[in-house]
Amino acid sequence: MFTLTKEELIRKGAEITTREIKQQPELWEETLEIYQTAKKDIEDYLEVIKKNANGNRIRVVFTGAGTSQYVGDTLVPYLNANGDNSTYIFQSVGTTDLVASPSEYLFEEEPTLLVSFARSGNSPESIAAVDIANAVVKDIYHLTITCASDGTLAQRSEYESNNFMLLTPKRANDDGFAMTGSFSCMTLSALLIFDTTEFAKKANYVHTISNMGQEVIKREAEIQDMVDRDFERIVYLGSGSLSGLTREAQLKILELTAGKIATVFDSSMGFRHGPKSFVNKQTLVFDFINNNQYTREYDLDILEEVKEDEIAAGVFAIGQTGERNFSGDQFSFYERTTLLPDGYLALADIMIAQTVAILTSLKVNNTPDTPSPSGTVNRVVKGVTIHEFKK
Repeated sequence: MFTLTKEELIRKGAEITTREIKQQPELWEETLEIYQTAKKDIEDYLEVIKKNANGNRIRVVFTGAGTSQYVGDTLVPYLNANGDNSTYIFQSVGTTDLVASPSEYLFEEEPTLLVSFARSGNSPESIAAVDIANAVVKDIYHLTITCASDGTLAQRSEYESNNFMLLTPKRANDDGFAMTGSFSCMTLSALLIFDTTEFAKKANYVHTISNMGQEVIKREAEIQDMVDRDFERIVYLGSGSLSGLTREAQLKILELTAGKIATVFDSSMGFRHGPKSFVNKQTLVFDFINNNQYTREYDLDILEEVKEDEIAAGVFAIGQTGERNFSGDQFSFYERTTLLPDGYLALADIMIAQTVAILTSLKVNNTPDTPSPSGTVNRVVKGVTIHEFKK
């Protein structure tokens, strides 16, 4: 896919999605540059929030719908270990949950920073989440991380003093049905903001994942070999932030194949508790291997178990080479000098999952750029009724 001409990709109905997966390594470098430019203003905004909180810890609620929610799901485990936890409490709540049941997620007396992730910024739930948070929480602030400068959320930030907007690179505003660069660039933006690791080290992480993303492009044939297996089901597993990432990985398969391939996701340890029964002889099992040495053991244990059971069409480890590695099939990045923490490793890993999804979409004779021709699912959600919220 990554070596085909634009005309060839158009004939397959895959030009947009292929281009948007392929350009991510470049967009990550652009995201770093955007953050560097905005860094002082962001820090000043956060300082105001801290000052107004009067020593109280601030609830940072990452929110979005679908893929945008999974940004937060991926971030929170990493930031719980590497964010400023003396100042912030990190939480991921989908706008779909927050809007439907505000009293269970928003608290009037708790200083709150609502971080809204949005590709378009026009989803009804995203707009309603901001309105409801303003109505419920006394000390409420907003950080809008979006891909569209002309979206409703972006436009609102221009006149709301308690709302700071950070735009991703322009090309991250995906034209394709499935979110790809928008997911990874919004995730990276939040990592750069809330990760307390020194900036030089974070910049090195970005350069490393960019190189690893280019590696995915060059090694597409290895991913094609995985997809050439006889399968009708896919499982994604992981731990820590990579457990959160499994939700986005499985969604790409579900979206791009229009449900023709059944998928599940789980944590590596949780998989034994029932979901393992999903595996049959036509199932591919992928595990995003964590670089934390302790956590890695659990990822590898379940892979070895499924491999020994001989119940799957393919069992694959995805990640970097460590002290202990999977004895079976794997996509191991050549990069070994910098073993990435899971928050950043997630971005290189998701490019593999996106590539698996687009290749599988074509395998089942679907068109990745328009995977839902019936209109059952839309690029920007339609048909949502937002009911009046009374505090």
